[in-house]
Amino acid sequence: MGKKITIYDLAEQLHVSPATVSRSLNNHPSISTETKTKVVRAAQEAGYKVNKFAANLSKQKSNTIGVIVPKLNSAFMSTILAGVEKIANEAGYNLVISQSLESMEKEKMNAHALFQSGVDALIVSLAYDTSTYDHFSNFTKVGIPVLFVDRVYPMENCSTIVIDNQQAGYDATEHLIQQGCKNLLHVSGHLNRSIYAERLQGFKNAMAQHQMEFTDANVLESDLDPNSVGELINHLQHVNERVDGIFVSNDRFAATCIKELQKLHYKIPEDIKVIGFNNDSICELMTPTLSTIDYPGYQMGVLAAQGVISHLNGNIDLLPANSISLRHRLVIRESTSND
Repeated sequence: MGKKITIYDLAEQLHVSPATVSRSLNNHPSISTETKTKVVRAAQEAGYKVNKFAANLSKQKSNTIGVIVPKLNSAFMSTILAGVEKIANEAGYNLVISQSLESMEKEKMNAHALFQSGVDALIVSLAYDTSTYDHFSNFTKVGIPVLFVDRVYPMENCSTIVIDNQQAGYDATEHLIQQGCKNLLHVSGHLNRSIYAERLQGFKNAMAQHQMEFTDANVLESDLDPNSVGELINHLQHVNERVDGIFVSNDRFAATCIKELQKLHYKIPEDIKVIGFNNDSICELMTPTLSTIDYPGYQMGVLAAQGVISHLNGNIDLLPANSISLRHRLVIRESTSND
């Protein structure tokens, strides 16, 4: 029987350290894809038994999809991830999930680490403050598909999955007006993100449709963190005309808003009607139950995973920029109902 090949033999042959060989065979992010490929090829030629990752790497495939989301503790993001995970697991793909924590710099680091680890595709929902997108160019330059979901950017050679946020914003606002609201407030996320800018535009359009004047007092830009609800309460207490209808771009923040208003002895919906966005589970668990826009997060995750896997299998070509728009739905509950 011949001598058993070790990582030390491979290191000597390739003029690298044993640590480099070991890290290459175990897909360590600190090792470049070029070095990993060279090590794996030499290991296979020498008869060294390699792990599943190494075998896939030799075929330029890792069977891994990278995912970057703003926050893992978001109920909406959890539904997207559940959809992605279901399809990926059924197709034999692993997921590497990271969170940007609403930071572009953290998002850049995550993208770099995922690129270095050799993922086959990348699914992204952008951070609040992302303003440049070069950190995704490494993927597109080498033909790795990048697909944006929810918080998207129309980047060349990337696809997006969204809803018609402008129409959804219109529908939520139209509902408040139909319920008799005369002085509206829209609590928006950061307006540099297209989804929030589009919802605000829908809000404005509905007001214009009903000959209602829009002023700066009708919108409050927020990070939508429940801990920031004091800014909303302060705004409500200092406007010239009492607000009687609030459209909030996030269910969790809307729920916190209702809770704080109730502490101040406001009756919901008699004094102020409130509608949220996303249709999180909290909507039906609170009192009163929360009206909202149903945003099909799970379906979005399913389509995202199906899209990138179909691309990887050669069934479709995701790289030419295109967008899929899913349908939203107005869900009326007690927080806006006159009944």
